[in-house]
Amino acid sequence: HLKGFSMRHPGVPQALRGTYAGLAHPAAIEHLRSLGITSVELMPIHQFLHDGFLLDRGLRNYWGYNTIGYFAPHGGYASRGTAGQQVNEFKAMVKALHAAGLEVILDVVYNHTGEGDQKGPTLSLRGLDNRAYYRLLANDPSRYMDYTGTGNSLNMREPHALQLIMDSLRYWIEQMHVDGFRFDLASALARELHEVDRLSAFFDIIQQDPVIRTVKLIAEPWDVGEGGYQVGNFPAHWAEWNGEFRDTVRDIWRGQPDILHDFGRRFTGSADLYRDEGRRPSASVNLVTAHDGFTLADLVSYDHKHNEANGDGNKDGESFNRSWNGGVEGPTRDPEVLALRRRQQRNLLTTLFLSQGVPMLLGGDELGRTQQGNNNAYSHDSELSWYDWDSIDEPLLAFTRHLIALRRAHPVFHRRRWFRDGTVAATSSDEPHDIEWHTPAGRLMTDDDWHVEAPLSLAVFLSGQGLVDVDGAATTDDSFLLLLHAGPDGAAFRLPDARLGQSWILALDTSAAAPFESGEGARLSSRDKVTMPGRSIKLLRRQD
Repeated sequence: HLKGFSMRHPGVPQALRGTYAGLAHPAAIEHLRSLGITSVELMPIHQFLHDGFLLDRGLRNYWGYNTIGYFAPHGGYASRGTAGQQVNEFKAMVKALHAAGLEVILDVVYNHTGEGDQKGPTLSLRGLDNRAYYRLLANDPSRYMDYTGTGNSLNMREPHALQLIMDSLRYWIEQMHVDGFRFDLASALARELHEVDRLSAFFDIIQQDPVIRTVKLIAEPWDVGEGGYQVGNFPAHWAEWNGEFRDTVRDIWRGQPDILHDFGRRFTGSADLYRDEGRRPSASVNLVTAHDGFTLADLVSYDHKHNEANGDGNKDGESFNRSWNGGVEGPTRDPEVLALRRRQQRNLLTTLFLSQGVPMLLGGDELGRTQQGNNNAYSHDSELSWYDWDSIDEPLLAFTRHLIALRRAHPVFHRRRWFRDGTVAATSSDEPHDIEWHTPAGRLMTDDDWHVEAPLSLAVFLSGQGLVDVDGAATTDDSFLLLLHAGPDGAAFRLPDARLGQSWILALDTSAAAPFESGEGARLSSRDKVTMPGRSIKLLRRQD
């Protein structure tokens, strides 16, 4: 969130906090650079309005999913005035981020506008041509078709509505120099008559446009209408927020039974969703948390949402979270509970950054940001939502930086193509495959092993031979063995035989007080036994 990032940042001058210039400030950029990320995806910055019912409650539309101007940077995020100065300030921010080697991706809301339903204000499109720009009910054109849950849906069957969106996208690419877009509730844009249509006019026009088709296009592949969940069904040149990855990774770490088979697919890039359409693992934008839900710290600390301050009687947002927190909900000083929560955060981040696909980190999760159990903080433009730079979880921040550096340094964690032997293959050979899956006993997994109720444990060998690093140089041996144990109690793992490697060193351990090693760490040999505490990951790197 552009405003929330810098509102409390001590290194950003007071006058610049919460603005485009605040995000462009060297203190803000230094944090992003030190993380090692490649791109910044900004929540909506198109001009938006604050809902009347929120203002009546003393709240605001903090998230900004209420656009009324597709060509204007939001004036409220400008530090130097709103009579056009916000345009120059936005451009300067993009230029500063580019100079730091960071891409800028915008979260855009073309599926609806802030005019709402028939009870809402007339501000722009409704006054220009209501029937052309909005989807109306066939049996009552005074009312609106609502696939977005906000009161209206833009009419993608109308040429002028499509032209508006295409002109807007080209403007932000050619004039504002952004590098891509994340399309909010993208399924709503693909609805022709009623059902989501992969061959809709919206996709056709984007594919044919010589400007728009060259940038990154990311879909939030669902809306709130019937049949709106479309993960895996967008065209070949699109990437998608992978909701299946999020759900499966959460499930395995909270101990859901019979989830290993799904985990194998998600960890390897979700080939079942994307490979048959000619896409590569980069089509999968992997996430474990996002703005609309618990933060990472809250995910492992709360079983129930606490959205009372939103004014809806705690009826909004996800209804439950299931057990993560060691039997204690919310803040605690219990050292065992705190240790479990910290380990679960490391487990989730490790799974995210070592999986194939593109990892997306929710801003602030690296700091241990909390919203005190509120999993729908859309209306809180306050310290509840702003990053708290005075209460940083320094060990978590260091661990996150290490994970990102580990991923970037080793091509085996970000392969450009699919594994040759499938996602959950259990094959034996004198030579190791691209990927092999083993039981804790050290043998190759069978079909039955993929469907055990418990314990949720496996080892995965990732061969880095024949890959190239970021500079295009070939790697001679960049292979790893990841040991994952999601059960609550400890377990013993036997390393595979010498066919996969004779000597290993410990590269990362989510259960340790110092989860990563600055030196070579503990050395292990083939067939050695490794003790795994409950809910933990150990990553071993081959040395021979």
